[in-house]
Amino acid sequence: MSFAARMKTIVVATDLHGQSEAALGYARKLAGGYGARIVLAHGLDPMDYVDVDAVPGRMRKGLSEQARAALDELAGDLLREGIPSHSEIRQGAVAQMLVDVARQYEAGLIVIGTKGMSGAGPVIVGAIAEQLVRLSPCPVLAVAADWNAGEFRPTPGGPVLLAMERNEATLAAVGTAYSLAETFHRTLIVLHARGPAEASAFLNPAATTLDEFGIMPSGRFPVRFTVKDGNPADVMAEAIDQYHPSILVAGVKRASETPGPHGTAFALLARSRVPVLCVPPEQVLAVFNREREQQACTPVGTE
Repeated sequence: MSFAARMKTIVVATDLHGQSEAALGYARKLAGGYGARIVLAHGLDPMDYVDVDAVPGRMRKGLSEQARAALDELAGDLLREGIPSHSEIRQGAVAQMLVDVARQYEAGLIVIGTKGMSGAGPVIVGAIAEQLVRLSPCPVLAVAADWNAGEFRPTPGGPVLLAMERNEATLAAVGTAYSLAETFHRTLIVLHARGPAEASAFLNPAATTLDEFGIMPSGRFPVRFTVKDGNPADVMAEAIDQYHPSILVAGVKRASETPGPHGTAFALLARSRVPVLCVPPEQVLAVFNREREQQACTPVGTE
């Protein structure tokens, strides 16, 4: 199933404190382009409460009522824009809550806001987002709170930038980037970060990569392929400064092979000033699709 076919529902993490405003703005654009509905998901922040069960019942009720009123207002704004909307308020860890909502509503995308580089450092910026990327059954779009501010305001009509890295998620990432470029009539820039071994052997990945992964010039939108030497995270940061893309698409593995607790996906989430769309492997998407089909075929009231 293609990215466009999956994009019937978009789940947006809503924090009600301003961090999710940029995320919701980007979700609006995607919902308009794909004709999708938006599910506004809100949960208690695990950074505020170590144990959700320890929050007094009266306080929990007050928080829920306040959140419901705010979400109803946001949903009303979306409906006036012609975007169908629904809201969910749940308790628990943010990442797992969003995964549960995405599964319930068969979402094709989860959108989450991060603190941006004005926040408390890269670990705070990307920790929850990376956890969500590892767990989510569908692509995850992380939008920095300061993505549309000051000197970092995106160039209108900016290209779609695809981080071409050979892994099990490459094919899914290519299909997603193609869909975005076609839907929003943008140039697709395919960027490969060439490692030391490739560089020393004078290998040009463009010669085989384009054909292997079905990347070819399109009559519907321009396609450019470029190779830069260096660490993938550093190369992508430089490319963002050079090309001013509207979005960065990256295929992500479920487990990191990078030494330490975090991998390339975390580095992109923590450093990027543009929205980063993390796409899981095809087999993850296929399992999710099978689950959706089985649920659709299960008669109501059976177990």
